[in-house]
Amino acid sequence: MPFLKSILLIGILCASVGAWAQSDTLSQPISAKYLDQVSSKAGELEQKLDRQSAKILSKFLKAEQKLQRKLGRKDSAKAQQVFGSAGQQYAQLQDKLARADKLRQYIPSLDTLSSSLKFLQANPQLMAITREGPAKLKEAMAKVNGLQTQFQKAEEIKKFLRERKEYLKGQLNNLGLGKQLKQLNKQAYYYSAQVNEYKQLLKDHKKAEQKAIELLSRTQLFKDFMRNNSQLASLFRLPGSSAGNAGATSLAGLQTRAQVNNLVQQQLTAGGPNAQAQFSQHMQQAQAQLNQLKDKLGKLGNSGGEDMEMPEGFKPNEQRTKSFLQRIELGANIQSQQSNGIFPVTSDIGLSAGYRLNDQSVLGIGASYKMGWGENIRNIRITHQGIGLRSFIEWKLKGSFWLAGGYEMNYRSGFRRFAELRDRSGWQESGLIGVSKVLDLRSKILKKTKVQLMWDMLSYRQVPKANAVVFRIGYSF
Repeated sequence: MPFLKSILLIGILCASVGAWAQSDTLSQPISAKYLDQVSSKAGELEQKLDRQSAKILSKFLKAEQKLQRKLGRKDSAKAQQVFGSAGQQYAQLQDKLARADKLRQYIPSLDTLSSSLKFLQANPQLMAITREGPAKLKEAMAKVNGLQTQFQKAEEIKKFLRERKEYLKGQLNNLGLGKQLKQLNKQAYYYSAQVNEYKQLLKDHKKAEQKAIELLSRTQLFKDFMRNNSQLASLFRLPGSSAGNAGATSLAGLQTRAQVNNLVQQQLTAGGPNAQAQFSQHMQQAQAQLNQLKDKLGKLGNSGGEDMEMPEGFKPNEQRTKSFLQRIELGANIQSQQSNGIFPVTSDIGLSAGYRLNDQSVLGIGASYKMGWGENIRNIRITHQGIGLRSFIEWKLKGSFWLAGGYEMNYRSGFRRFAELRDRSGWQESGLIGVSKVLDLRSKILKKTKVQLMWDMLSYRQVPKANAVVFRIGYSF
């Protein structure tokens, strides 16, 4: 086991440090846009975290009060016993939150932002010289520090919610209040998921951020600064670090690289002809343990581990933690029809915007334009053959198959001026129901392709009668 631990530690430290390019100067100064974008991102996330934290505490307290009233109608003495100290518990939490300052949880992206600002404060000559530079740097550092405080408050709140859940579960689990307890679990889960979503947003670097971090990461000066002053450096004594004795203490008793190499050579020599096979087996075991440690580190850095406990029988709505714009799906589709003696060859080009209600359903609206191509390839003539207004809803059936339905109003007559569209008699209704097949695309622009086959239930009363079967190919952005 000491041998495996040593290999695991070396792997973690090597992965943490990485392979840095050797350079002592910046190829160009850091733009002030970097400070603006860091301030904007940190400030926005700080406000969102503050609102979410206040919201969950308010909702959790109201849910407890509701539980207290319901239990009080059955057993007032028991209700007083269980909830009598709730107000004091919440007051103590607020006092702890008021004193929260230093972030004790390691968030890699936030550590990079914070360390880069401290580095620029210590080396102002590396920034593009502007009159507002010092003020912008000070503002950015204040916003990042505020965000760190909010993340620490979030950790305190998650810990408090876990403790309250366990306490109430132990007190009320056998009193017929299981449904209300599950609701508390859901609220706590969604809050934790929302905090994790904000941590992921920290990784979304804009152009100026990405460029500044890349420039800094190429310099030896910044690498040395990170080894000595980052939050990671306070947790581990990184190679080349001149950090204090805390890092040395944390690594005390662990084997050095030379000791590990000597141990490996001794084992191979003394192991006989099967030594190599045994060594390979040990390496596979070490790799498995390393993957387990990576998973644990990922939980500590991203989700807090146990705070993401899934309530029994609960299927979370992953869309609930996303913003309104993140839940919007933009799409385009095309549908072509042959000439039938009345209509020329036409193509319906549609645009849509769908809102994801949850992971299983989408509700949306759209519009279409019907372009005429003429009667055949020998007689090509571009004409306006109509427009349409659409609404649709989709339910996920299984895998990549969806049940699709929609209601549309279509103007199927040729027109030259938009004023002609005011004639309501020219509009026809369509009621669609069918199946969609959705395939993921590995593209930065097009995310999915959608093939739809639907039946128009209202086509039989349209004059002139349109095709009852509708086939469309669409794409999501």
